[in-house]
Amino acid sequence: MKKNILVLILLIFSITVNAQYESSKQMFSTPDLKEAILTHKTVAIIPLKASIYYKKMPKGMDAEMVMNEEKKMGYDMQGGMYTFLLRKADNYSVGFQEIDRTNVLLKKAGFAEKRDEFLPEDLCKILNVDAVIIANYSWSKTGSEAGAIAKSLIFGGIGGGVASGTLTMQIYEAKEGKLLWRFTKEMNEGAFSSANELMERMMRKVSRNFPYEKN
Repeated sequence: MKKNILVLILLIFSITVNAQYESSKQMFSTPDLKEAILTHKTVAIIPLKASIYYKKMPKGMDAEMVMNEEKKMGYDMQGGMYTFLLRKADNYSVGFQEIDRTNVLLKKAGFAEKRDEFLPEDLCKILNVDAVIIANYSWSKTGSEAGAIAKSLIFGGIGGGVASGTLTMQIYEAKEGKLLWRFTKEMNEGAFSSANELMERMMRKVSRNFPYEKN
């Protein structure tokens, strides 16, 4: 009996903590946002700038391997965001540039080697779009996968997070590179999350506040 009560208490605590963490978000938009986006027709998604942090570096991994993982995650999450928006294209007032075209044009411009030297208006000009979505994703390992799997088995998938992730998504317009909208969301990541699965979850939260959503 006491064991069952303890499990129930742990379950309620886990749900409460996850709910509080998952609800953590911040949003900013300019006063003229609705007016500014009326002229937008095509928006490009820039490969995400991903950062991976380990409290303890995994065995067999070095700094160069982490950098490669960050680059791969950035492109995978760009693809996940594009797929999500494309799937719901009828809900939005703009179209989204194909990421293959975006990435080829960025490669020609040397974007990967000097990412921080490009202003938003530069990117819009290179890509010939009305606005760009620039996003950062920070991933931090917080627990072991073995522990997460054990929690998932005990609690049916609740409390099985092994990492925390923060997505910051921003929309800049082409003319002056002005920031129109910014959304930040924190979420837990489970032991079996892929970049696409994580972006799907993130975008479900973002889509409720996405400025290009049709009324």
